[in-house]
Amino acid sequence: MITTLLSIIFVYVFIVLGYMAKRIFKEEMSTKTLTLMSVYFLQPFVTIWGFSTAKLHADHVYVPLVYLGIILMVLLPTILLGRLIFTDMKERAIFSIAGFVGNTGNIGIPLGIALFGQESVIYTTLINIANVFVVYIIGVYIYSRGSFNIKDSLFNIVKIPIIPASVVAIFINIYDIPLSTQIQEFFKMGAYAGIVLQLFLLGTFLQGIRIKELHPKLMLGTLSQKFVIVPLATAFILSFTDLSLFVQGILLMEMMVPLAVANINLASLYDCKPKDVTTLILLSTLIFIPLLFILDIIIHYWYIL
Repeated sequence: MITTLLSIIFVYVFIVLGYMAKRIFKEEMSTKTLTLMSVYFLQPFVTIWGFSTAKLHADHVYVPLVYLGIILMVLLPTILLGRLIFTDMKERAIFSIAGFVGNTGNIGIPLGIALFGQESVIYTTLINIANVFVVYIIGVYIYSRGSFNIKDSLFNIVKIPIIPASVVAIFINIYDIPLSTQIQEFFKMGAYAGIVLQLFLLGTFLQGIRIKELHPKLMLGTLSQKFVIVPLATAFILSFTDLSLFVQGILLMEMMVPLAVANINLASLYDCKPKDVTTLILLSTLIFIPLLFILDIIIHYWYIL
């Protein structure tokens, strides 16, 4: 557990660098430019590299499908609830999707190794890949609806290059198309650059945020959804599947990881209160740290032992 915490802390050093950069250079450090660089140029590298880290097999595909199924089953009533609670379109969009876009990569994969061992990597990697489709199809549409009409929101999905990149990567993976060492390193460099830029971008948005400015209803609603409603619903749904307790534990863990930095990309790109989203990411990360110990106990005594 200590090793996991240290790994997470060192990863988030890049957030501190982004915070310092924005504080020092202020308006010269354009968050919009960083967002465009991340979404349109570097995130496709992250996706392609992610698909290259694990060979897809038929017996593994069931797990990310279950993950997507749970997301959709809980998302639909959440969207309806958001319509009842929020009148502001942007707050409604944030509440509807932010809690479902978890950090299944930077936190989920290393945390899976710490809690479940190396055997979890194939599952956490595939869940992270499935999360790409949640973020850049459902996420793009819902965040867009905070500022755009239905037609433009659907068009925004088409404009994002990550989905075509994912299709190409799946094709390469399924047909086992060989890639030279140089090409693999090329994708790896781009992926690492994309991950670092994501964390750096989070730091730039953290500079100047005011937690007290976040609407209490949005804060309580999103965080309760993330750490109470979604985990309970996940455990309930998984109890009706024939998945092993080991795999169920991995899915439950991935549903509880903090909000992903990708939320900021979309909120910034579609002018959907990125400062509020940044505050929610910060709060979810701070809440998750003490929850790690509770999650560790639950998983080891219920899902592993």
